[in-house]
Amino acid sequence: TRQQVQQSNRAYVTLSTDPKSISNKQTGLGVTYSRVKQVRDYFLDKTYRKESGRSMFYEVSTEVMEEVESQLGELNGEAFQTTMTDFWTAIQELSKDPSSSVTQGMLVQRAAEFVQRAGAVYSGLSSYQNNLNTQIKQNVDKINKYGNQLLTLNDQIRAIESGGIEHANDLRDARNQILDELAELTNMTFSEDRYGSVSVQIEGVDLLRFLEYGKTILFLPICGYTLSVDVRADGTRDYNIDGAEVFDLSVEISSDLNTDIGGLKAMPLARGDHRANYTDLAEGKYDSVSQSVVMNIQGEFDQMIHNVVTKVNDILAKAAGVQTGDLELADGTKLENARYCTVDPDGYMRMEDGSPIQLFTKVTTDGYEKVSVKEADGSLKDYWVMKKEDPDSPESLYTIGNLQVNPALTKEPSKLGFRLADGSEDKETADALKAAFTEEAYTLNPNVQKKTTFVDYYTDLVSQVSNSGYVFRSIYENQVSTVEATQSAREQVIGVSTDEELSNMIKFQNAYNASSRY
Repeated sequence: TRQQVQQSNRAYVTLSTDPKSISNKQTGLGVTYSRVKQVRDYFLDKTYRKESGRSMFYEVSTEVMEEVESQLGELNGEAFQTTMTDFWTAIQELSKDPSSSVTQGMLVQRAAEFVQRAGAVYSGLSSYQNNLNTQIKQNVDKINKYGNQLLTLNDQIRAIESGGIEHANDLRDARNQILDELAELTNMTFSEDRYGSVSVQIEGVDLLRFLEYGKTILFLPICGYTLSVDVRADGTRDYNIDGAEVFDLSVEISSDLNTDIGGLKAMPLARGDHRANYTDLAEGKYDSVSQSVVMNIQGEFDQMIHNVVTKVNDILAKAAGVQTGDLELADGTKLENARYCTVDPDGYMRMEDGSPIQLFTKVTTDGYEKVSVKEADGSLKDYWVMKKEDPDSPESLYTIGNLQVNPALTKEPSKLGFRLADGSEDKETADALKAAFTEEAYTLNPNVQKKTTFVDYYTDLVSQVSNSGYVFRSIYENQVSTVEATQSAREQVIGVSTDEELSNMIKFQNAYNASSRY
């Protein structure tokens, strides 16, 4: 940083005093070295650090959106759009010739590819969450390292400047460099006391105070976004900081509120705090995932797969004779709005055990449960009852992680049959499957009003990712320009110019020569 030598008057020698005069008769002894000060602009430092933090926030957000696009395969590799189109084509071919073993086999094959590719996309998004965890941990360790370095520099600067003569400018340069680095990672504010020590607040949390009171600090947004600290090295002090949240991810992200500053904050915000599925898009729950890029895409993508799977299964269930009504079990338990059918191994669209055929099944649990029902005449009769999905019971959900194509159909696709009891083709069920893909009945999330089909749903999902990525990229590019302009103005104040230094050396050399000759 540019430095200036400051000089001050030496003490005057008083020759005589005269009360009648305006001033005493004095002679000066010239000037003496006072200090070497840094030339800095506090306003430019503050502006640069805030804008560089905002730039890093949108740089990380842009990288996240690009990674999501990559996982969907829209930039390179196999796009999921192809898988959707292939499945839709298989259903169209089935509607032309439902009883053909070729079209039935193609349907099952495309369904298996659909599930496999969906699982790969979701797994990729989940792996990226783990990747973000690693990046967060690395940045947290870096912040802790910087905090300890600041504590050391504070001690060294106080020791040197306590005499009031020397100024530890080289150490101050090192400290300011660390503050610049911290500003990129976090929404950081700083202040300096009269003793020369600097204090740093990150998101309103005093970083150095926690480091002083504990031997280690765990600044981990991974674990509940809280700051925790160990006992002191001697074991006599346990500094309690329960509830000292570092990041409040429920706050709206806005430049007006200055909540979009710091590359570290962008990471847990993008990553979220769990693996999202379609249940997170329900009314009242969506706000908890809406600001997380990865969780939002996970939820919307899983919702699309869930809608396709349940719709196809429902159409096959209707063909198998599944109806809706109230049942009373043998033990007196009442089931309201249950979906059930009789046990009929020889029935249409049924498995060997008499349960309705499902194209898509859950990995962990069965789709139907056999129950004993009390009839009106008091007799007992067995029924197959479709198990309801429970958001609090993950194994009951038709989610990507709990989904497979019916193993029995994989081995023998012709089990679908699509031939009614009279030997005719079941054109109605095949057409219902085709109509399901053209029905505009689905929305991306509770904040979107536009109804869309299965195929267009995915297109809208990709467009949403693309538009968000474009916005982040535009803001980031604007921020880069702002940071460069601020840094340029800053360098004009604090930067060291070799030309200026050389001209000063020549000036001082000539001045010395003139003085020595005089």
